[in-house]
Amino acid sequence: MMKRVVVGIIGSGFAADLHACAYQKVYGVEVVLKAVASLAPNAGEFAAAHGIAGVYTDYREMLKDPEIDVIDVVAPPFLHEEMIKAAIESKKHVICEKPLTGYFEPADGSQSFTKEEAYREVQRKLKELGEAVEAGGVKFMYAENYIYTPALQRSLEFLNAQNSRILFMRAEESHNGSHAAHAALWKCSGGGSFIRQGCHPLSAVLYLKEQEARKRGAEIRVTSVMADMGNVSGVLNEEELAFIETRAVDVEDLANVLLTFSDGSRAVVMAGDMVVGGVKNLVEIYTNKSVYYCNMAATDGLRAYHDQAQGLENVYVTEKLTTKTGWQNVFLEEELMRGYTGELQDFMECVAFDRQPKSGFELAAKTALLVYAAYHSAETGRRISLEL
Repeated sequence: MMKRVVVGIIGSGFAADLHACAYQKVYGVEVVLKAVASLAPNAGEFAAAHGIAGVYTDYREMLKDPEIDVIDVVAPPFLHEEMIKAAIESKKHVICEKPLTGYFEPADGSQSFTKEEAYREVQRKLKELGEAVEAGGVKFMYAENYIYTPALQRSLEFLNAQNSRILFMRAEESHNGSHAAHAALWKCSGGGSFIRQGCHPLSAVLYLKEQEARKRGAEIRVTSVMADMGNVSGVLNEEELAFIETRAVDVEDLANVLLTFSDGSRAVVMAGDMVVGGVKNLVEIYTNKSVYYCNMAATDGLRAYHDQAQGLENVYVTEKLTTKTGWQNVFLEEELMRGYTGELQDFMECVAFDRQPKSGFELAAKTALLVYAAYHSAETGRRISLEL
């Protein structure tokens, strides 16, 4: 008999929709999307679109359902920590969207803090969350879709086959910014383009070095972080911002971060909220034997040309393009190519067959810690040494 996993989703936004679509493609496990908890006006519409029977405004009420096995947290980052802990206390397995956690504002309600304080507080939070996950006896699955992209997994197959040494990686996620108002505010997002977008390529390079270390029977860790960040779109007036969504208030819209590993290798991670022309999701891998260009947003399977956009208002082409006229590269099988299908296949199998995920708590915690080490570095203008 096929194993059955019952899922409750917290959130009904863009990422929740990607998850819901990807669940439908899971095979070998019967997945039941039983409920969604969301305060958004579209919650009912989201539920109807994905055949979800239960709609809650309070996620705590959803947690009381004994039939639900897994809680998929796809809510704003400042809510992640409390939701994770509540799900664990309810003995539910947890899937958490990026980032795991962050520093949003001082506990005393003041607006003034240093990025070093944020870095230290995130260290404390990660220790506390790690203890909660371990004590809870449930599975924690970090929804880092980059790990599950066909491009990255196939590259890893080649790397393992040749026992290659990764010398340098350059990775990026950039686009023209989030339309969500909360993305402009540190207190809601815990940072700007680097925590919202840069966390994806950052996790990818950490995962690749982790897999290399495992293959070689060695230990490879990040020894230092050096970062430069800023709000470069802040010099533009409203007319000049016509094609850029970001309206950063107290967060960065451009970040460049250099990681140094204990084996002497390097990685550069870039994240921009002011890059027009669609989404850039890239990981370049340079080894002693090979080179791999991983494009997580490969959109050249179908090229289409339109003289006008009339009638195409509700037809999806690809994310973050402001026009549907002219030549377009149409994104085919987005859930698969961006890793969502593989991600949720892995997670459902982990719950059904009692195994650990490729992307778990350790990767989530390392990513969050390095994000804030980078913020600390950018504020001080110096390299931050660390032990991971």
